[in-house]
Amino acid sequence: MDDSQASPTPILRLLPSSCLGGATHMAIDTLLLEQRAPALRLYSWQRPTLSLGFHQRCIEPHWHGLAAAGMVDLVRRPSGGRAVLHAGELTYALVWPDPPLSRLQAYSRACAWLVDCFATLGLPLQAGRQAASPQPSSCFATSTAADLVHACGAKRIGSAQLWSRGCLLQHGSILLDPPADLWQLVFGSPPPRLPAMPVDRAELELRVIRSAQAELPAAAAGSRISPLSGEEWERIAVTEGRYRLAVEGSSSLASPEATMERTTWDRARPRG
Repeated sequence: MDDSQASPTPILRLLPSSCLGGATHMAIDTLLLEQRAPALRLYSWQRPTLSLGFHQRCIEPHWHGLAAAGMVDLVRRPSGGRAVLHAGELTYALVWPDPPLSRLQAYSRACAWLVDCFATLGLPLQAGRQAASPQPSSCFATSTAADLVHACGAKRIGSAQLWSRGCLLQHGSILLDPPADLWQLVFGSPPPRLPAMPVDRAELELRVIRSAQAELPAAAAGSRISPLSGEEWERIAVTEGRYRLAVEGSSSLASPEATMERTTWDRARPRG
């Protein structure tokens, strides 16, 4: 096939920022991955929510109590990694078809736009250097090469991945002003002591999007804003229930599905 017959490179789909329930967010991200087209969305959560990585089979017993008391919702992420408290943060989901199969290279290229964005804010970030530990249940308790930290070692952004047939979904949590009291209740320790953000949330979202459009390999062919269609919302409504976690019962949590490969820095090697 000559160049005139080659399929055009798809442009990056930018979804409008949203604030929804956790299970709905996870269903949206899975749908975008299944479509296998470049996509990026930023979002917040309607309620404080604890999302567990796909590989987390057991949770802290007191998390059920916090959920029963209505202090947090519990959801299962399709991506790997450990628990993330979604409160006082900004979440992103990136879908990248045909990324590098090297985990190190994929994480580096998938995070470069965030490094660039925070550099323009005078808050330089670098990849974490701690070895992944099997002990901490909190994503922000360690900082590996999948994460971005300040020079002081405080972790600003935690990331995790899901690979499906050579296509990548990367989730990331950007800490802004995490609630100290709730963080202490959930994880038994205070949140990272982070440098203050010099811009508000709305301005940060604009800057993050600009950096994505300029730096993301998935945006090489351009980008467009494209909300979810009615048909997509119907599909999301059918699947979102699989990501909700029961508050009562066993602390051993079933995975929503077993057909995709979920990876974090210390997990299985991604395959095409």
